[in-house]
Amino acid sequence: FGNWLLPLMMNSADMAFPRLNNLSFWLVPIALLFMTLSLLIGLGSGTGWTVYPPLSNSVYHFGGSVDLAIFSLHVAGVSSILGGINFITTCLKGKISYVLSFEFLTLFVWAMVVTSF
Repeated sequence: FGNWLLPLMMNSADMAFPRLNNLSFWLVPIALLFMTLSLLIGLGSGTGWTVYPPLSNSVYHFGGSVDLAIFSLHVAGVSSILGGINFITTCLKGKISYVLSFEFLTLFVWAMVVTSF
């Protein structure tokens, strides 16, 4: 939602890094694909939602299902980090930050900066 609304609030045409924005967006379906594939390999990753180590080690789940699920979480994390970098850069270096000081920005822009850290 911030990818669409943040440039409008900052009076900018696009995010600071449009290609990074596109990459962070398309990494999410890739992570979802890897997570779905991890359920189809072997017996699936029966580790629960915490991926707690006694259930996710090689004694209980041999094969690549848990490894693929953990890799999927890493891809989603990289997507989140790239999006956060883009949000912070857009807020700090946007067009409106040169005209107004940071204290006159809307609460949504402040929330995007705080949650991106």
